[in-house]
Amino acid sequence: MFTGIITDIGKVLDVEKRGDTRFRIASHYDPETVETGASIAHDGCCLTVIEKGLLDDGRMWHDVQASAETLSKTTLGGWEKGRRMNLERAMRVGDELGGHIVSGHVDGLGEIVSITPEGESKIFRFRVPAELARFIAPKGSVALDGTSLTVNAVEGREFEVNIIPHTQQVTTWGLARVGQAVNVEIDMLARYVARLTEFGG
Repeated sequence: MFTGIITDIGKVLDVEKRGDTRFRIASHYDPETVETGASIAHDGCCLTVIEKGLLDDGRMWHDVQASAETLSKTTLGGWEKGRRMNLERAMRVGDELGGHIVSGHVDGLGEIVSITPEGESKIFRFRVPAELARFIAPKGSVALDGTSLTVNAVEGREFEVNIIPHTQQVTTWGLARVGQAVNVEIDMLARYVARLTEFGG
């Protein structure tokens, strides 16, 4: 489980296709605290560390594998060398829950349709498939590329979030562009409420 609070920005060092696709990721994590088999969310997609080591500059590298299913349902299918992504290590019992509960299971892809400056912040507008849009509500939470964000407004399949300067600096949102695809994980609570409503619970 995760919280949607990004703790590092990673970078793809290598992509190797052999059955599943293997990615080598650079990060600033301390390798002494990351075990082989650990779960790390990569742009919101929970992946398992299968190997790790140190780069010449002292940074950590770790390898993860993604299946064809994962590649087809997330942005990972388009990842190439140099790609940067939001990283978050799995939460531990007793950790501060600063965002919202995030499973690391991406529900689908959204698209950035506009980015509008508002003071020092930016208003991002996204479009998502209809099957996901019904779970997104004003003042509710949503995880986009692994980042816990609050929904400002909803209009049909589109919704807006406000991203403050700090978040832009410590995540990849400062690099985001219109037309870019993003990983979307809907709020777990919203999913269960909708399910209960569907069956008249």
